[in-house]
Amino acid sequence: MSFFDNFDVRQIENIELLAKQVVEGFIIGLHKSPFHGFSVEFAEHRLFNEGESTKDIDWKVYARSDKMFTKKFEEETNLRCQIIIDTSSSMYFPENPDGKRLNKLQFSALAAASIMNLLKKQRDAFGLSVFDSEVRIHTKCRSATSHYRLLLTYLDSLIKDPKKQKTTSTAKALHQLADSIHRRSLVIIFSDMFDSDETQNDLFSALQHLKYAKHEVILFHVTDKKHELEFEYENRPYLFIDMESGEEIKLQHHQVKDLYVEKVMAYKEALKMKCLQYKIEFIEADINEGFVPVLQNYLVKRNKMK
Repeated sequence: MSFFDNFDVRQIENIELLAKQVVEGFIIGLHKSPFHGFSVEFAEHRLFNEGESTKDIDWKVYARSDKMFTKKFEEETNLRCQIIIDTSSSMYFPENPDGKRLNKLQFSALAAASIMNLLKKQRDAFGLSVFDSEVRIHTKCRSATSHYRLLLTYLDSLIKDPKKQKTTSTAKALHQLADSIHRRSLVIIFSDMFDSDETQNDLFSALQHLKYAKHEVILFHVTDKKHELEFEYENRPYLFIDMESGEEIKLQHHQVKDLYVEKVMAYKEALKMKCLQYKIEFIEADINEGFVPVLQNYLVKRNKMK
């Protein structure tokens, strides 16, 4: 595990710098891995082809290299990517009074910023959508640097402004976003998919809506696997608090572990099967495993879409 997979949360003062460092570390790692064949050299120009207009030639590059390249502009982007982040209160788990670990929302925001950094390097267009009980932010896809920095300010505010007892309406938000993303896009969702107010069928219907609109979809199922899925705790009493409703219950974890694990695993498997049925990429994103699995899976999908 690298430094950027396990850094002190208190270092998140400059999300742009951190995202850049995460991406640089990831690219270095690719050269040492079976993924070294992927395109990780990001050209900002393309070679001039005989017969093309000369108006877009970068003459400064020609003066330095004696080769003619044309500049790539925003309208020439190869991919449109809409990144969607669930910001309901359950995404602020685990709480870290000492500020030394990432919670699910911080992990998602920094992973999203890192993907945006890759998209920007590849001259792709990207937008950001944020929801809890309703859609709070929705931007169109652009590739301009000013747009990138605006989205980073949105992500930065999410990291630094945790709010408890925010409910979620994932299905409602995804239906709304499916209707709002008009051009075929790669849609990347960061969510724990925990929604007490909607049925599984509601959630599955919303995911199907995205695919019906012809989008390619990656669902990063963001969890703290040890505590949320495997329910591993020390053998002592705990006070469990619902982060969305505030409801409290005190118990020994072993009293409910078997039933809890059975229920949550059944839900996860049902979600995976529906994603498989709808041809949605379902990726387990354990916050304790760092950013490499997220970036690798994005890159695999990106290369398939070339």
